[in-house]
Amino acid sequence: MKQQTKGTILLLITAFIWGSAFVAQKTGMEYIGPFTFNGIRSFIGALVLLPVICIMVKRARAASGETGSPIPDALSDAKSKKCLVIGGICCGAAMFSASSLQQMGMVYTSSGKAGFITALYIIIVPLLGILIGKKVRKILWLCVALAVVGLYLLTMSGALSINRGDLLITACAFVFAVHILIIDHFSPRTNAVALSAVQLFVTGVLSLPCIAIFEEVDWSAVFDCWLPILYAGVMSCGIAYTLQIVAQKYTDPTVASLLLSLESVFAVITGMIILGEMMTGRELAGCVIMFCAIILAQLPEKKSAGSL
Repeated sequence: MKQQTKGTILLLITAFIWGSAFVAQKTGMEYIGPFTFNGIRSFIGALVLLPVICIMVKRARAASGETGSPIPDALSDAKSKKCLVIGGICCGAAMFSASSLQQMGMVYTSSGKAGFITALYIIIVPLLGILIGKKVRKILWLCVALAVVGLYLLTMSGALSINRGDLLITACAFVFAVHILIIDHFSPRTNAVALSAVQLFVTGVLSLPCIAIFEEVDWSAVFDCWLPILYAGVMSCGIAYTLQIVAQKYTDPTVASLLLSLESVFAVITGMIILGEMMTGRELAGCVIMFCAIILAQLPEKKSAGSL
């Protein structure tokens, strides 16, 4: 019971960090461009994970009594190394695309709305699973219908037009869903923390040409928003991901995904408290409906072979 409680607390902390990071992203965009912000925070996140990997190496060596062995499940053989590199590149490419769409979208929409729209990936993931031969549980069709209604209330204006930022964040949710499926494929085959470090490094590298082409780096502006960048890099990219890995050792995966989906709630709360963002009754109703869809999507059901 104590371990389950520990896992629950760590996942709540992770959800809070990810949710509040939307505020950091929104604030950072007031100073620098989306590619610059994502590039810097990704490199910071990768650097933060390096000492974590070193600690894992030392513990693995101490436990096995070996003095020259690398990370056992990530770098011990050629197959694992290849999986780590290919997985890191695929995850990094997806993460770069999703985070760039999200960062650009936040120029035109609030951090609260961005958090809820991004949370659609929880429903999109099993739907995309159909493409790889997975069966979708019947309740998920209800979740999709509810999510569409919620998204309409949250994003559509009276003129039946959609905000450019909302559209970009919706596209971001789809790419994050693909990112989750890629991680699902590679994570059992290599070390999760090492995979995260590689994907963050790849994300940072992919940001560099975009920065050179589309943005002009003003280093004084970068230093002016050092706090949002550090929070997004250290807390969101580095620490939160590690907490998730530790916490899920003690938590049922269904419960874990539900707790992590609370990041959308924390995004709204922190946006209102820190940025003073306000939402209309219509938008709040859309958030509630979308969150109900997210909860329903996580309800346990009798599993059958090949189902999500």
